[in-house]
Amino acid sequence: MNRSPSSVGLLPMPGSPSSSWALFRARLANAVKNADTSVLVAFWLFGLINNVLYVIILSAAQDLVGSDVPKGVVLLADVMPSFLTKLVAPYFIHRVSYPIRILVFVALSSAGMLLIALTPPERSVAVKLVGVVLSSLSSGGGELSFLGLTHYYGHMSLAAWGSGTGGAGLAGAGLYVVMTEWVGWSVKGSLLASAALPVVMLVGFFGVLPRGPLEAGWEGSRGRGNMSQEVDGGESGAFEDMGMGMGAAASASLLAPPASTAYSHSTGRRDKGSSSFVAHLRRAKSLFVPYMLPLLLVYIAEYTINQGVAPTLLFPLERSPFSEFRAFYPFYGFLYQLGVFISRSSSPFVRVHNLYLPSLLQVVNLVLLTAHALWDFIPSVYIVFVVVFWEGLLGGAVYVNTFAEIMENVPVEEREFSLGATSVSDSGGICIAGFLGMAMEVSLCDWQVRHGRDWCRRIKAG
Repeated sequence: MNRSPSSVGLLPMPGSPSSSWALFRARLANAVKNADTSVLVAFWLFGLINNVLYVIILSAAQDLVGSDVPKGVVLLADVMPSFLTKLVAPYFIHRVSYPIRILVFVALSSAGMLLIALTPPERSVAVKLVGVVLSSLSSGGGELSFLGLTHYYGHMSLAAWGSGTGGAGLAGAGLYVVMTEWVGWSVKGSLLASAALPVVMLVGFFGVLPRGPLEAGWEGSRGRGNMSQEVDGGESGAFEDMGMGMGAAASASLLAPPASTAYSHSTGRRDKGSSSFVAHLRRAKSLFVPYMLPLLLVYIAEYTINQGVAPTLLFPLERSPFSEFRAFYPFYGFLYQLGVFISRSSSPFVRVHNLYLPSLLQVVNLVLLTAHALWDFIPSVYIVFVVVFWEGLLGGAVYVNTFAEIMENVPVEEREFSLGATSVSDSGGICIAGFLGMAMEVSLCDWQVRHGRDWCRRIKAG
């Protein structure tokens, strides 16, 4: 987007002390000016609701399976189906329209929560885990679909989605505490109330989201799908370059790509080999090193910290702000989710292009906190608070900037598939971390007990 001479003149010269802050304010003003409020609201709600049940289920893990079953089992049931969905669905889900997908995801989520809530206590834990699996299938399909949908609505829709997913961590954990502790509802009543939350996605998609960009993209790609079979490779490349140029200009101004450039995988478009399984595999392979691997690494590191190391990061109560040892872990979770929310909301203003740097820093966090769990050398719990908050910032930054990089760098006709396919990395990382975390928590606690620190054994189930 061209700026007037007067607007350019308002910005300080590069290198001046206020240039960074002025640039931030300029980007903020530009984002607000060009944002469609209804798009922001819709995608923020999509991110919030699609992920909030995942957090509520993890928050209720102890109540769902009791103290005799490892909580890591709930984590795996909550993420493994999502991982498998993201692994295979990108290769066929383009044949299903977005309205149908939304209806299916809402039905699966609500049915899963109802099954969890209505299963009598005397019934097998396995029945409740089936409900967890249904919700996980919905969450995985929803994430890859909503990320693909941002292709039609531009960078601000991606920023709103990322912020909503970050908010889900805070809202999910807080909502369960409010319902069960403050309001005094039973676990069953709280889960029944949660079963109504997916309806918000219906409101967001059918009542809030402007349908024009999506419908125009469908019609435009249908026309080009017929045309593309009549032009040779050079002409087809010309169309592609024109679309990429317009999409890049739109990205620079934080606007959605014009409808004429929105190549769609959701219309069943069948260019020469573009929708074939082999073509999709080639595209997925090309995404691994630049996008999938750093996202996978950061999720393995941070969820291994959260599930396997954080439960053992304990200090004497007299050197902490807590009155009981069980209070450490929930507060670590709050700080982590706060960091995730802030960084996932930051992409319109702060961009990270080197995705490997924060991923490797997250691995450093894992090594540091594991070393402290073993040798107890960090002198204050407040330092651990800072590290855990920093962990959340790094994880959220890699997530949202991975998809922002795809939005900017992947060719337009491959973008929708690429956004959905890359989402497999976060679930894959959580699955790996779930297995690592179960082993590490037990091993680290046993080590601490052998070395005279039995605090991890003093934690009573809630």
